[in-house]
Amino acid sequence: MVNTFFLFCGCVDQASVAVVEKWGRFLRLADPGLHFFNPLAGECVAGSLTTRVQSLDVRVETKTKDNVFVQLICTIQYRVVKENADDAFYELQNPQQQIQAYVFDVVRAIVPRMNLDDLFEQKNDVAKAVLEELEKVMADYGYSIEHILMVDIIPDAAVRKAMNDINAAQRLQLASVYKGEAEKILMVKKAEAEAEAKYLSGVGIAKQRQAITDGLRENILNFSHSVSGTSAKEVMDLIMVTQYFDTIKELGDGSKNTTIFIPHGPGYVKDISEQIRDGMMQASSSNV
Repeated sequence: MVNTFFLFCGCVDQASVAVVEKWGRFLRLADPGLHFFNPLAGECVAGSLTTRVQSLDVRVETKTKDNVFVQLICTIQYRVVKENADDAFYELQNPQQQIQAYVFDVVRAIVPRMNLDDLFEQKNDVAKAVLEELEKVMADYGYSIEHILMVDIIPDAAVRKAMNDINAAQRLQLASVYKGEAEKILMVKKAEAEAEAKYLSGVGIAKQRQAITDGLRENILNFSHSVSGTSAKEVMDLIMVTQYFDTIKELGDGSKNTTIFIPHGPGYVKDISEQIRDGMMQASSSNV
């Protein structure tokens, strides 16, 4: 921008360049600072251009190879080349419209050759192709293309919903697989725990029975040595009667209003002792 102080003097702002004409023809470029002009000789400032980086957003609608309509939002950063500012001033009347037209042309030539998934993965390649084309064209008009950013890719709303549904279904399927594996592991661990518990329970019962047998054997031997003239059978019968009455006492103390019917009588105690003795004899014979 040029500020005129008086008839023969002008000032060009920083980050700007002024175009000076003489009798309607281009004369020179004026850098930022103070400049003197001679209006009587036909010199005047025709206009000025900023040399700052400018940004232009371009929205392009096109379709992909798999017939999906998408909108691409491109951001083009460009600036006027200071040395060629006269070309930028005289050659193009609307540089933004020219840049937009070339972006449309390149994008609509590249994107229809790509699938939607490939477009998302290779959007930088599309931006690079647009940059190369614009650099070649706009350089002749005094413009430099600094950067091109592919800001966003927006598919049709129905396509976005379908993509989200596919993604959700895949995640649900993966979650089901993990859930099944977790349930399988829990079942295996539960079965292993039950097997280990049964094994330990069996070991405990075997040790308990061994301890009972050892205790009975020791009691029989001690009683036989202490009371002369008694046989092992008599001692065993006495121990069985004692344990029988202890068991009845425990049932009576531990029952909670529960009626338990059990056979009772001396003959029953004799039958129990005979069954235990027969079992121990069979066990002894089988071990031999």
